[in-house]
Amino acid sequence: MNQMLQDPKAETSEVTPPPVPHDPAPDHPRFAKPQRVAFVQACWHRDVVEEARIAFIKEAEARHLTHVDVFEVPGSFEIPLHAQVLAKTRRYTAIVAAGLVVDGGIYRHEFVADTVIKTLMDVQLRTEVPVFSAVLTPQQFHETEVHYDFFRKHFAIKGVEVAAACAETLLGLERLRGQVAAGIV
Repeated sequence: MNQMLQDPKAETSEVTPPPVPHDPAPDHPRFAKPQRVAFVQACWHRDVVEEARIAFIKEAEARHLTHVDVFEVPGSFEIPLHAQVLAKTRRYTAIVAAGLVVDGGIYRHEFVADTVIKTLMDVQLRTEVPVFSAVLTPQQFHETEVHYDFFRKHFAIKGVEVAAACAETLLGLERLRGQVAAGIV
């Protein structure tokens, strides 16, 4: 005759859920050579724009971009010239620009933002140093605490995104340049 053995613990009504595994931080690829990045930040609306810098540096470190030099310029309109001078030094493998362009002053904000973006593209094509932009121009920006809070959070997200784009592009360029040097491409 078969007897069923019962687990004395099974009679209790308390069920302990299994432990939830922690997702470890993603293991990002490492670079073959150290990378040095210039972060050029506009000072207008600094309390908003600096959120991009803070988030960028944190994400960049997680992605093994540990050499980041920060430069400040008065406004977004001054970023392209600074980026070009930095690119021509050949000290930097990438340049990141951050600024908030809002309506006001003698220039229309769409003109300034468009000019900055186009000129940054020209810098990167002339120098072969990748240039990334977190220069944003919202359709509406009011100097209220609600808008400031919204854009601080938005710039933090953009800082993470631009760090990811920067690291992935530099890894791709490192791989491509190695293939070119080896005669594969």
